[in-house]
Amino acid sequence: MTSSIGQMAFSGGGIVRKQLPDDGPGSFDSLARRDDAGILPVWRGKPLVDRKGSLCWLDRHHACLQAIDETVFLGLQNNSPRFAVDMSSWSPDTGIPERPDSILDRTEQCHPDAPKGSKFSNLRSLIGTLDEADSELAAIAKSLLSWHSRHRHCANCGSPCRMIACGWQRKCENCSTIHFCRTDPVVIMLVTSGNSVLLGRAHGWPDRMHSLLAGYMEPGETIEAAVRRETFEETGIKVGRVAYVASQPWPFPSSLMIGCIGSAESTEIALDRNELEAATWLTREEMKDAFFNPESQIAPPRHGSIAAHLIWLWLSGRVG
Repeated sequence: MTSSIGQMAFSGGGIVRKQLPDDGPGSFDSLARRDDAGILPVWRGKPLVDRKGSLCWLDRHHACLQAIDETVFLGLQNNSPRFAVDMSSWSPDTGIPERPDSILDRTEQCHPDAPKGSKFSNLRSLIGTLDEADSELAAIAKSLLSWHSRHRHCANCGSPCRMIACGWQRKCENCSTIHFCRTDPVVIMLVTSGNSVLLGRAHGWPDRMHSLLAGYMEPGETIEAAVRRETFEETGIKVGRVAYVASQPWPFPSSLMIGCIGSAESTEIALDRNELEAATWLTREEMKDAFFNPESQIAPPRHGSIAAHLIWLWLSGRVG
């Protein structure tokens, strides 16, 4: 078995996150002026990548950065400062896709002033191809900039708020309430029964694509309770024992995927078609075929996702 199938994106790139002083040698402005500072342009959630498929880091004088919306500090990569800028106000000549950055968006945009061969690409298409550091930095950039674009006003009084703390907070201009970038907890579960695993298919997914069941946690709910509730709501399957396995940041737009394994106490599927298009049980042999046979009737979760990671742990006998 190829171990790379089970590796998770956005996790463990070794980026140093730190609070910066308002002024002085380690401040935002001083770090941005350093020769080793790298700036990542992001357009509507899509990072700029070079012709090799790596993140395209620019210096602060680059012509591409003359018209930017907001800048955030991502952290230190091998002691070099890394920033991201929002370029969403730019309008490409090819037009703006109906749903840029959606799971179905495969379009790419080329900025006239960007390095030759570079393009804005859907981060989903880069899962499993970026190295660990770039993967983590891209996730931070996408989550932070998406949060800023969707939270222009104070949730307390409705007044405009502004970016502070190098992009990691927002402050209301009226009531001075401080807002922090939110991360939504999501349970994702490998539900098994004997030699089989439960997969679901959401409405609007690419052809044949199936994955593990997942859902947002509710207030006052434990991880174990969320796993049982979501599984039963979507498929009618009752889950008994639940155990935590791993987690993964998921910047679409900003979730923390909490990976668990659950033991099914029933097997008859009662599908909620408002939640899922389909659900099915697959044996280990059928699951392996889905990963390695492009002609399989079911397409597995994409490499780099926690869903693929959990399934791979199960196939290799390391969980379950």
